[in-house]
Amino acid sequence: MRYRNRPAVAGLSLFLGIALMTLGCNREPSGPEGLGTDIPFTPEGVLDFVRPDSSIITRIVIELAESPEEQAQGLMYRRTLPDRGGMLFVDPVETMRSFWMKNTALSLDILFVDTDGHIVNIAKRTTPFSEEQIKSTGPARYVVEVRAGFTDRYGITDADRIVWRRETFDSPSS
Repeated sequence: MRYRNRPAVAGLSLFLGIALMTLGCNREPSGPEGLGTDIPFTPEGVLDFVRPDSSIITRIVIELAESPEEQAQGLMYRRTLPDRGGMLFVDPVETMRSFWMKNTALSLDILFVDTDGHIVNIAKRTTPFSEEQIKSTGPARYVVEVRAGFTDRYGITDADRIVWRRETFDSPSS
């Protein structure tokens, strides 16, 4: 017996194929399973965490988020972050700051820092993918994001401060 409605079956197959391809091209991952290729960490500077007596607690390598686009992206869609790596958000003015974890798969410690480099407050172990607002408790010019648990591991508190600088890093040779 022959199937008489081949054009209809072919049309339906084409429609389903296009629909599945469109779903596979989603650029807004909604959870860990939706994260595609990891965004590589690109070192652009170094940041020291410093005690009140000026001794260095530890140093990390940082990516800089300076433009509005870089700041809007932040660490969203990242699956990894080096243990001693982080992102420094640099703003031209000191003001109250607010962040969220939408599209961010990594739990982070978020440090709000004033113009002089003093830590205003630390939000520890943020919740991945949360839309809850994470706010500074006072005006901040800088925000540092590091992996969750980093500030506890190194004993960093709001009595400490940061000092940072841009640095050029050599690209790995191929």
